Amino acid sequence: MEIVQSVVIGAGQAGLSTSYHLKRLGIDHLVLDANDAPGGAWQHRWDALTMADVHGVAELPDAQPPARDSKRANESVPASFADYEHEHALPIIRPVHVDRVTDDGDLLVVHAGEREWHTRTLVNATGTWTQPFLPHYPGMETFVGEQLHTIDYPGPEHFRGKRVLVVGGGASAVQFLGVLAPITDTLWATRREPVWRDDEFDPEAGAAAVALVEQRVAQGLPPQSVVSVTGLMLRPQEREAERLGAYADRRPMFQRIEADGVRWADGSFEQVDVILWATGFRPAIGHLAPLHLRSDAGGIQLDRNGRGTTAVKDSRIQLVGYGPSASTIGANRAGRTAAKGVRRALETAMASVTTG
Repeated sequence: MEIVQSVVIGAGQAGLSTSYHLKRLGIDHLVLDANDAPGGAWQHRWDALTMADVHGVAELPDAQPPARDSKRANESVPASFADYEHEHALPIIRPVHVDRVTDDGDLLVVHAGEREWHTRTLVNATGTWTQPFLPHYPGMETFVGEQLHTIDYPGPEHFRGKRVLVVGGGASAVQFLGVLAPITDTLWATRREPVWRDDEFDPEAGAAAVALVEQRVAQGLPPQSVVSVTGLMLRPQEREAERLGAYADRRPMFQRIEADGVRWADGSFEQVDVILWATGFRPAIGHLAPLHLRSDAGGIQLDRNGRGTTAVKDSRIQLVGYGPSASTIGANRAGRTAAKGVRRALETAMASVTTG
């Protein structure tokens, strides 16, 4: 039975950053990636999303990010990730779909179908893209039009000439309205009143936003995205939608869905052809369930008052791309922190064997 010092699950930005730092520390490890090719979640994003549209891709360690140009993000970022993997000879195995991780005493066992890997430590870097969140509303199964989630978004031309209801109060909803309002009829519904900001989002503001996410993780609560606490901003490419009133006529959530539209609590009805659910994602951590890492509050509590990456219930396990490290900048920093956490866990295990 071969035992590796660490297994990283996921080869997106957080996973690659972690692998880079593990290699620099001389820690024997493997990276298991569910995708057929490099690129993490970026390779699955819609064709119309360009590098000029994305919020920003933080550079990987010892690398520069792709140029902010008109090229497709689902091509530029995967290409840069592929180059990075090759340049640093990162030990990635793909495609590997991890089913579950179990505890075998001193070792953790990573299961993927009939394949198994035994490891002393684990870094979970699976992000959120594979876990789209779709809320349930009465009557949604009777709707005869299209219902699409962010993960299914085919690009703006698909919606031309259709009446589109965008549901959600985050950055994706703002972006969708920005490209759809100039070419078709749109409506916007959110659970809460949007919080807009017009001041500069500088590093100090970013740190304050991340701190709010850290507080939840420190308490073992399910994490909120960093974007959810930063507020919403309009970019230049969304000003035309603003001029057309796409953001001013926001409605509270409807009460139910009917065959050809939605019914609001006051009894009014709006006919729509498409419901576009920009309702976010949840952490992809179902495979960790056998380890019982969740707190009574429903989330996985991390060390250092939520600023670290080590699971409080099992110091052999690191989580990156979870909670405060779910942003592109946070994911890169978390890779370094996780690698150091792995080293600490290995040193602790070695000290225990020596004293025993």
